[in-house]
Amino acid sequence: MKVFSRYLLIITLVFSLFACTAKENIPSSTTIANDDQLALNALVDFLESLHAGKYDEAAQFYGGTYEIMINHNPDIAPQDHAALLRNACTINGAQCLQVRSTGLEEKISDTEFTFKVEFQNADGSLFVIGSCCGEEETEALYHSIFSFRVSKNAEGNFQVMDMV
Repeated sequence: MKVFSRYLLIITLVFSLFACTAKENIPSSTTIANDDQLALNALVDFLESLHAGKYDEAAQFYGGTYEIMINHNPDIAPQDHAALLRNACTINGAQCLQVRSTGLEEKISDTEFTFKVEFQNADGSLFVIGSCCGEEETEALYHSIFSFRVSKNAEGNFQVMDMV
């Protein structure tokens, strides 16, 4: 009887969780997205493009510096942003992983936002980065949440400003 009661309690909790979960609002074609949603869309499009190997598309969503990528790839023209992004993901050690979750971290201004992003490994597990370069390994040094800044440019388009 105790086992049956536990199962009943678990089933009740599961149904309660589903009942309390907010339903996702699917915007209609007449809904105008607000700037934080447009900024988030630009970030997700950028990260998904990198993960999918669509570097030309990703370059359209990136407005940050290419300085490190240029330094790592002296044989690539500094204006060839798609090639620099490709090499970052395929040769230079950048982790261009699939997005697992995103959320607004901070609204810096009307035109600049910071978002937190979690990524997943190829096996679907949470990507976690640990200590580096001889640091002492402690749980405090491991993290799975990464911040990205997204800003509206002069043309009114949102672009990712950080490559983490």
